[in-house]
Amino acid sequence: MRHGHGYRKLGRTSSHRAALLKNLAIAIIKSEKIETTLPKAKELRSYVEKLITRARKGDSNAHRAVFASIQDKASTNRLVTEVAPKYVGRNGGYTRIVKTRLRRGDAAQMATIELVSAE
Repeated sequence: MRHGHGYRKLGRTSSHRAALLKNLAIAIIKSEKIETTLPKAKELRSYVEKLITRARKGDSNAHRAVFASIQDKASTNRLVTEVAPKYVGRNGGYTRIVKTRLRRGDAAQMATIELVSAE
């Protein structure tokens, strides 16, 4: 029974799952919109929103904390200097998931996950 189980395993080992989430996070920071499977998108939402919340302060400690998670200098810099400051007045809900199609081949439910435009 999975009472209180807090994450999706996605059919991967823990190190593979961590690498997958890190690479998806880098991709969404760079392009602001990606298409992936629905379970991956739902798991990525939590991961990216925590990163954005950390990056909102914009100080050197925020840089350090974000870089420790995604280990990509360009994406870290873009997140802390360009993306996160747009969400300073917003308490969470930085991403949107939209179901798109069934993937041909294995009929997996696909979804786009994108950063919400801040007003």
